[in-house]
Amino acid sequence: MSDAAKQQIIAQEQGRTLGWKRRAATALLGENAARTVAARLTDLRAVRESSLTAAGRANRSNIKQFKNSHAGERCVIIGNGPSLKKTDLSLLSGEITFGLNRIYLMFDELGFETTFHVVVNQLVVEQCADDFRRIQAPLFTTTPSRAFLDGAENVAYLNKLAGPRFSRDASHGIWEGATVTYVAMQLAYYMGFSEVVLIGVDHRFAVTGPAHQVVESAGPDASHFDPNYFGKGFKWQLPDLETSELAYHLARKNFESNGRKIVDATVDGALTVFPKVRLEEALGP
Repeated sequence: MSDAAKQQIIAQEQGRTLGWKRRAATALLGENAARTVAARLTDLRAVRESSLTAAGRANRSNIKQFKNSHAGERCVIIGNGPSLKKTDLSLLSGEITFGLNRIYLMFDELGFETTFHVVVNQLVVEQCADDFRRIQAPLFTTTPSRAFLDGAENVAYLNKLAGPRFSRDASHGIWEGATVTYVAMQLAYYMGFSEVVLIGVDHRFAVTGPAHQVVESAGPDASHFDPNYFGKGFKWQLPDLETSELAYHLARKNFESNGRKIVDATVDGALTVFPKVRLEEALGP
C-alpha cells in the first residue's frame, strides 16, 4: 500500500465548515451581503480585542513594531511541500525567511532557523504547542492560539478577519485565506518587503476529500517534506485549494499595485498564480 493510501480519513468533519449562524445569514441576506456583515463584525471585534485591554494594546504594539521594518528588502516564504527535498536549500544562506507550521522539522537540514515563524491552524497549534514554545524567532499566530501559547515569548497574536480580503495592516488583523502561506504574504507586505520568493508551495496533496474535513493520519505523510510532518495519529484538515487560489490572486494584485512582486521558485509546483522562476535566478544579485 502506498503512503498516500495510508492517509485515510478516520475522523469525520468536526464542525469546521460553515456554522449554522453563517448558513442562516447567507440564506437570509445572500452570499455577498452576508460576507459584508461578517467582515464588519470581525473588524469591530478586532478593534475591541486590540484596544479595550492592556494585553490587547500591548499585543498590537508588538505587531506594529514590524511595520515597514524590512522596506525594500527580499524575503523567502518556505512552504512545506515534498518539493523542498528537490530544492537547493543552501541558496537560502543569508536570506530573510518565513517558516510555516512544522518547518522546524527541517531546521537541522537547513542549518539555520527561519527569521520569522507563522502558524494559524488550531489543530496544528494544539498538537504542537510545546514545539512552538521553543521557537526562537518571532512567532505569528492568531488570537485563538492564546489558549495554548499564552505566556510564550516572542508571540504576536493576529486578529482573524472575515474575507475574502488582503489585509495591508497586520496590526488590525489578517484573513487566513485557507492557507498559512497567505498569512505570511500579508505579514511580508506589512513589513515592507518589495520581493517575496516562494519555495515548497507545491499546491497539491496526496489526499483528496472535502475542504476543511478533519482527518487523522493512518500512516506516513506523503503531502509534506517529512513523513512525520502529519504522521500517524496526527489530526489535520484537508486543504481548500480553491479558496487559497482566490487568496493568492488577491496577494498578487496587492503586491503589484504597490510596485512589489511575488515570484514562485517551487520545484515542479502546481500553483500557476505567480510568475515562475528558478531559485538561483530569484536569489541572484
